[in-house]
Amino acid sequence: MDYRERLQRPRAINAPKQAHELTFSCFHRHAFLSKERTCQWLADAIEDARRDLEYALWAYVFMPDHVHLLVYPLRLVYDTSDFLKAVKEPVSRKAVAFLRADAADWLDRIRVQRGDKTEHHFWQPGRGHDRNVDNSRTLRKMLDYIHQNPEREGLIDDGRLWKWSSAGWFAGSPLNHLKPDPIPWDWLEDT
Repeated sequence: MDYRERLQRPRAINAPKQAHELTFSCFHRHAFLSKERTCQWLADAIEDARRDLEYALWAYVFMPDHVHLLVYPLRLVYDTSDFLKAVKEPVSRKAVAFLRADAADWLDRIRVQRGDKTEHHFWQPGRGHDRNVDNSRTLRKMLDYIHQNPEREGLIDDGRLWKWSSAGWFAGSPLNHLKPDPIPWDWLEDT
């Protein structure tokens, strides 16, 4: 994506008592999240970020080349950029270290030259998409969108069976350890 396009994207609105649907992608949409180890690194980073920055994780899905998170900041003053950085940076560091040690041929595919500096990108540069969620109707749509993503992409017939999704937790049959936080009842009321 050209830098001018990124500059034209609306900035996140860090409004108190609003949830955020965050979407971010792997560099050049490589399917880095098709590997179990990488999904585990991401789950661990989300756990750390939600604890350290005081966020509730309401829903998620890790697709092979992108991620959807539905989070709720528990602090009144927050910045979703800090949360994204806390999630993305440790995964990127681990992935690049893994590639250096075990798959050096992949380093060329994620190399970006900036003047004299060489960088390796695991994630697509930029914030991704950050959509504020401020009512139950939008929340329900986001939950459905996130949980049905593997079905829409033709990866599985039933999104509840996708391992790296909170859909299994919602259905009472979790397939991973990344337990979503309960959504408060007032967010689930119809408006």
